[in-house]
Amino acid sequence: MEPNPAQEQSKRLRRMRFGDRRFKYLTEPTHADLLMRATILPLIPYSFPPNALTVFRFISIPVILWLLFIGKDIAAITLFALSAFSDALDGALARTRYQITAWGIMADPIADKLLVGSVAFVVVWEHFGWLLAATIIGIEITLVLSSFFRYRGKLVPAKTIGKIKMILQCIGVGLVLLYAVFPFAPLLHTAEYTLYASVVFALLSLFVYRSI
Repeated sequence: MEPNPAQEQSKRLRRMRFGDRRFKYLTEPTHADLLMRATILPLIPYSFPPNALTVFRFISIPVILWLLFIGKDIAAITLFALSAFSDALDGALARTRYQITAWGIMADPIADKLLVGSVAFVVVWEHFGWLLAATIIGIEITLVLSSFFRYRGKLVPAKTIGKIKMILQCIGVGLVLLYAVFPFAPLLHTAEYTLYASVVFALLSLFVYRSI
């Protein structure tokens, strides 16, 4: 009899000593996951590991920064959008195909923070000044350090509030990148308000929900 993927994943995560609430949060597909399972995921072979998308995000970061440095803004926007979307895609793959791993749980939020933080350092500083850029990056660093010392190296999956923060950051940074190609003032204004909203959710994540 072939092993049941759901049962095998359950055994792996139970060995990591997650509580029942965190176990359910990690394994239960979201509405977005179910939508992607019905539309995009059938195009991806089952042999393709979700962690490969996390590795892709790590690799894409220096490439995006290099493209921005040489003025290839359209290419930078395209790669940033693909990299940001891969965050949702790898989670959907892992949860719907029972391929959640300890490395993925830890590396996924780190890749997200490096992606947004590094690009924000370049484009947010340029258009909105050092204070907003430093606030975004500073809160992200504080979140990582706070989680590390609070949970003392244990696996800490990002909660919904952290995901909302990440989405707002990606939209805000993406709009700033888009403004570099299409200098339409409302794009920049929308980006600024979106980034301020992401700061609010980041503070909620830090002080209220205590998640990354």
